[in-house]
Amino acid sequence: MSTAATTMSIRPAAAEPARAMAYWLFAVAALVALMVVIGGLTRLTESGLSIVEWKPITGVIPPLNHAEWVAEFEKYKLFPEYQKINIGMTLEGFKSIFWLEYIHRLLGRLIGVVFALPMIWFWLRGRIPVGMKRHLVAMFLLGGSQGALGWFMVKSGLVDNPDVSHYRLTAHLGLALLIFCYILWGALSLVRSGRMISGRGGGIAAALAVVVFAQILSGGLVAGLNAGLVYNTWPLMDGQFVPDGLLIANPWWINSFENVMTVQFQHRMGAYTVATLAIVTALLLKGKAATGLRHALLTVVAVQIGLGIATLLHHVPVALGTLHQGGAVLVLTTAVALWHDRAMKAAA
Repeated sequence: MSTAATTMSIRPAAAEPARAMAYWLFAVAALVALMVVIGGLTRLTESGLSIVEWKPITGVIPPLNHAEWVAEFEKYKLFPEYQKINIGMTLEGFKSIFWLEYIHRLLGRLIGVVFALPMIWFWLRGRIPVGMKRHLVAMFLLGGSQGALGWFMVKSGLVDNPDVSHYRLTAHLGLALLIFCYILWGALSLVRSGRMISGRGGGIAAALAVVVFAQILSGGLVAGLNAGLVYNTWPLMDGQFVPDGLLIANPWWINSFENVMTVQFQHRMGAYTVATLAIVTALLLKGKAATGLRHALLTVVAVQIGLGIATLLHHVPVALGTLHQGGAVLVLTTAVALWHDRAMKAAA
């Protein structure tokens, strides 16, 4: 069923509010995607520990004069990142890392406002489609949880080791992606049918989206352990396709989470898995799914793998690393859209 046909099936009185809500949710999803990319940039530039306090309300105001900047810098000096890594950093150097983390946090607050205010307006006007209220509440609560999880992550780098826990970093990334997918799914559902569509019937497209999600989480572990800064060759790794030392740690399963070699190897294998599954998905759905979506899937996967290889070979420069993070979001977006297309056809 085409988008136009599904829209026509909505009752006329409900079609316009559903479409307006869909555009609003698309905008929020875009902001969350931007948040993920800026979060990756914050990690790549080691800016995430520059703000050592969590002030959800008053923290929206940055230092406004020299005295306030000095006070903020003095707080930073009390923590391990300055004492063990950035000792001797100037005030100007501190400002350069502060602003990126500040923008990251400010964007999080902006997303909360952009989500909450229209939701309240739609709610009070009685323009929320049947069954959608609980999803909007869940999205809002997940967003609040993401802010708390972000601070929980930052706290792990303010104790002894001036680096955040790679487990908490990956959890923070995973929740952001979950929120993004949830909001995107809701927007696609509203614009196409005026109600939330179940994910049942997604088949191989659903499997692809799950594998892509897992692969991005694998990338979170890579980033958290700085695993992209070693074994910077491709297609071989340490001179072999399957290098020695993948299971040297005990117990064996800990290698998948804490052995830098194993974590990078898993991410490489995950990329090959995503590429293979994307090709199979495109072939199996030929004639059954939107041609544009299938072509977009193959294109973004190919570009993303190229970016991943280039990022590795060049020892993770900030520009390439950021593009790779953004590419991951595009691959996930395409996979979710394809899953939604299949679910829509199954529900028709």
